[in-house]
Amino acid sequence: MDEKFAALGEAMPRLLDGILVTIQLTVLGGLAAFALSVALGLAATHPSKAARIPARIVIEFFRGTSLVVQLFWLFYVLPLLGMDLHPLLVGVIGLGLNYGAYGAEVVRGSINSVSTGQWEATTALSMGAAQRMYRVIFPQAWALMIPSLNNLLIHLMKGTAIVSFITIADFTYHLDQLKRVTDTVFAYGVVGLLSYFIIALVLTFLMNTLERRAKRKLGQGITVKSILSPAPTVGTPAGGAI
Repeated sequence: MDEKFAALGEAMPRLLDGILVTIQLTVLGGLAAFALSVALGLAATHPSKAARIPARIVIEFFRGTSLVVQLFWLFYVLPLLGMDLHPLLVGVIGLGLNYGAYGAEVVRGSINSVSTGQWEATTALSMGAAQRMYRVIFPQAWALMIPSLNNLLIHLMKGTAIVSFITIADFTYHLDQLKRVTDTVFAYGVVGLLSYFIIALVLTFLMNTLERRAKRKLGQGITVKSILSPAPTVGTPAGGAI
């Protein structure tokens, strides 16, 4: 066991570099996926077929094809067509397109889940389509979609593990190097398992914070401040006045 921890200490700088690459792919890929999710989700709910049909085609194409195949095309086939992209950019685009297509269904479903009364109220107030979506419908849909988007973000983070085949030295790549001098159980079952779990835990905390803020703006739930603040003394008003 001492030899394994010695090998871990020697590999730690490379593992930290790999974690940084994984986090970069997660954050940038997540932002790209979110932007695509909102754009395609809004288009998929648009009354016009000219917006709805192309959105459905893009969604079904990227949901129906493998992320590995998509990354292969972006990295190995596009250069043959004169488009040579940096490996990290390929990873971000591939993750964004694939998970953005799944996220678009989350956005579409959340928008459609907003109660009919809210839609009718915006019609009664003579709101335009953009104003109705921006001021009334999307804020409510946003609170509904965050838990599902959180799940997709965790899946995206784990999906970064396959980018090593497009020459990106991410965390999983360096775990494989560690496995060669230790063993599979230690490298993946201990170091990899704990590291990915901690990253997922941080992402979940951040997304839960966003969900609480979204609900607070709608007058629902409790605030993060109220959770972290000490309980008021019995017999004393919450504001501190007596």
